[in-house]
Amino acid sequence: MGFLRLLPLLLLLLLPPSLREYLSPAINRMPEEEGYGSTSSTAAPGGGVLHPMVLVPGLTCSELEVRLTDAYRPTLPHCGAMKGKGWFGLWANCSDLLAHHYVPCFVEQMSLVYDPAAGDYRNLPGVETRVRNFGSSRGFQRNPVFTDWCFEVLRQELERIGYRDGDTLFGAPYDFRHAPPVPGQPSEVFSRYLRQLTRLIEDASRRNQGRKVILFGHSFGGTVALEFVRSTPMAWRDRHIKHLILAAPLPPGGFMKSVQYFASGTDLLFIPGVYPLALTLRPMWRTFESAVVNFPSPAVFGRKPLVITRERNYSAHDMMDFLAATGYGTAVEPFRRRVVPKMDHFQAPMVPTTCLNGVGIETPEQLVYWDGDFDANPETVNGDGDEEINLVSMLAFDEQMRRQPKQNKLFKTIKLHGARHGTIVTEDWALKRVMQEILEANRI
Repeated sequence: MGFLRLLPLLLLLLLPPSLREYLSPAINRMPEEEGYGSTSSTAAPGGGVLHPMVLVPGLTCSELEVRLTDAYRPTLPHCGAMKGKGWFGLWANCSDLLAHHYVPCFVEQMSLVYDPAAGDYRNLPGVETRVRNFGSSRGFQRNPVFTDWCFEVLRQELERIGYRDGDTLFGAPYDFRHAPPVPGQPSEVFSRYLRQLTRLIEDASRRNQGRKVILFGHSFGGTVALEFVRSTPMAWRDRHIKHLILAAPLPPGGFMKSVQYFASGTDLLFIPGVYPLALTLRPMWRTFESAVVNFPSPAVFGRKPLVITRERNYSAHDMMDFLAATGYGTAVEPFRRRVVPKMDHFQAPMVPTTCLNGVGIETPEQLVYWDGDFDANPETVNGDGDEEINLVSMLAFDEQMRRQPKQNKLFKTIKLHGARHGTIVTEDWALKRVMQEILEANRI
């Protein structure tokens, strides 16, 4: 009987140190209330010190507010009912859209317009938008249908090991309609966001005795976090960034699901099972820069047919023709001017970086619209990936990171068999591995 009581402890000793710490009973206990906000709240499991952490969420997790000015000219009279009445919620809970009388107004007020003279995206005239709750890890979208979305489970786990919102834990939501620019590209919205994020990281470090910050991004938030780091001066990175952790980041090489979303709107904005509504939202989605920024790149996907119709096949080299074929030729010019340069641009972040991806899940590699009807759901030819991102894109990203010798020494890539894109930060077994890497980043 004595041996049986000791067996769990003996098994713990066989695990890697960071995972052993996370699974040990002492770590899984919730800290005492009186420790909240005190110096002891920064103590990491194993006796170390927690570094401040900033969470950058996935695509739909940021809340947007809108204000309508006199310059707004609604296409439907009731869409102007809130003109002159201050800020109100525009994107706060995607489950509300299932039975929302405001859908036509929502589509109009969320849509972007590409300004060719400025080379940038804008709201419609008279529509002003802003992101809510910047700085708080508790300020992401709350969905009553999917209660574990948007870092809710991860935040709870982080709080279990001592992180505290506003003290050591922060959030950096963003306007997900836009995409981070590469050098030389204008982006009024992201330029403002990157300045905010810079100040947030500096403040987080300052309030934690100058400790460097761990920056954590999931999905499109991983892309945002990576581009942010790459946009900062090297001396600033060395001073303020402890570690960059990317969970299922959208890779610069693109992935095929983004093409499917653009073409037929299937599960658009991750509202499953409401295909007619997806078609209603599709014109709005097609105006977003984020809708096309992750189209497959020729460097990764080559000339393999990706979209197949009776009349023509489209490879990664033919994406501008494909955009025109869907009936939204307006996207061709911004795609050529803004997206194509992103495909050819790669710069290593030059900070310690860990990338976690799911693999072993059927993921679309080819879309078949045999009759050329992009309103219909396509037949798919599947390959390996995480259900959203193709394995070939993940491997191409890993190769790009390793190509820079100094970055290669600072880069760690982890493939989790069976982890899905959306649940890599929610499903218990995958989340445990994510937490292991967070603890490892704190200790190194």
